Parts: sequence; structure tokens; C-alpha cells
Amino acid sequence: MKYKCFKWLGAALLLISGWHALHAGYIIGKATLAQYLLEQAWQNSKQGEQVKKPWQWADSWPVARLHLPHQPPMIVLSGATGRALAFAPGHLSASALPGNPGTVVISGHRDTHFSHLAELTTGDVLTLEARQQKIHYQVIKTKIADTRTEKLVLNNSFNQLILVTCYPFDALETGGPYRYIVQAIQKKTKQQLKTLTNAQHFTI
Repeated sequence: MKYKCFKWLGAALLLISGWHALHAGYIIGKATLAQYLLEQAWQNSKQGEQVKKPWQWADSWPVARLHLPHQPPMIVLSGATGRALAFAPGHLSASALPGNPGTVVISGHRDTHFSHLAELTTGDVLTLEARQQKIHYQVIKTKIADTRTEKLVLNNSFNQLILVTCYPFDALETGGPYRYIVQAIQKKTKQQLKTLTNAQHFTI
């Protein structure tokens, strides 16, 4: 009798572990397929299609591709909504569209796409690939901001790229008040970089 109980228990545990393995495989497969569809939509948009959704029911679409040092390029989706950020970094709609003059703001999750922001240092070069051009930016500042007392103020006097994610990076709970912010300006002249750094044109 005891042997039969152990036998049934072993079979049940095997079924449970198998279900978890299948579920994990499904999630990985879904994520891989999503990235493939995002890349296809991006390539189609570069060929002239204004809005190319990665899948029929998507409420967002690729607007750029972001290159960080030592990391594979990432598709940037329109809108920094929770649904969009689950698949890729999102462009803040209130900021300049990638490729246009002004300040471009991109947000991403700290534990996935933007988990490497903490590794960026002053002088690092970031590349934002818009539909018809590649724009190179240089990091001039990083900052930890408290959203309870500080607000993001966009300055469109210069061509800037602002990357935003939650902070701390290793926090167990999501949705805290702190944000990690990377500020980079378009690479043009050393004099412009010096002027921007001294004047601190970016305000939170």
C-alpha cells in the first residue's frame, strides 16, 4: 500500500514538473516569436510603412532601434505603456519622436531591457536608429530621481536622449518612487558637450 502511495506521488510530481517545463518553454517561445515579429515590423517600417504593427491586435509599433554599448540592439515601441514595455522599451509620446529635433525619452523595465543602464558611464556612446538615419549620443550624466518630489521637465533646445527605468535595479517589489535616469546629448562638437554639462540643461 505504501509503495503504491509513493508511486502515485512520484507520478503526480512528474506531471507537475512536466507542466512547469512546458509552461516555461511556452513563455520562452512566445518571447522569441515576439522579438522576431518586432524586428520584421521595424524592417517594414524602414521601407516606407508609417505604422506597421508587429501583430494584428498590437496597440504599439516600432519607432526606433536602440544600441547600447556591449548589448544587442533593441526595438523601441511607440508609447511607454505597461503592455508595450513587456516586449520592448517604449518611447514617451510627450517627447520628440526619434529622428526629430529635441529631447527623446525612452523608458524600459529595470529587470529586462534596461537592466544594463547602471553600467553606462559618462562618455559612453549610444545610437538611436530612426527610420531614415542613425543618431549618436554621448552620455553626460546619470541621476537617481524621486518621483514624489521631482518631475521630468523636457528641454527641446538641444538634441538629447533620456533613458529612464525604475530604481533600485535589484528591488524585490515593483512600482517604487525612484527612477534611474541617463542623459545623453547628440554628438556634434566638444564645445556643445561642455556647454550642456556646465549649464545642466536637463532638469527633473
